[in-house]
Amino acid sequence: MSSLAKQLTGVVDNTRKLLDLCASLQAENDLLKLEVQSLKVAVETGTDKNKQLEEKVKALAVARSLDDTEVDEAVINEKILDTKQKINDFVREIDKCIGLLQ
Repeated sequence: MSSLAKQLTGVVDNTRKLLDLCASLQAENDLLKLEVQSLKVAVETGTDKNKQLEEKVKALAVARSLDDTEVDEAVINEKILDTKQKINDFVREIDKCIGLLQ
């Protein structure tokens, strides 16, 4: 076998090795992309959960501050009446919607 033929064979072998390595690295890259996407979803979920918990903390702080202040009985009664009125309005609206569906 001539020197040129040996060199050509070596180039072909090295090219095959490089192609195999390229395919292997591409597969690894695809797996890493999936992992990155999964981690992004996990971070987003954690961020959403964190925001929800922060909102709950704020709501609890407001509730505690309301508990700490004395509320006039007339104000309480007024709020109860307002709430009842809103409920009645909602019920009427629901009844209208049910009537339209029938």
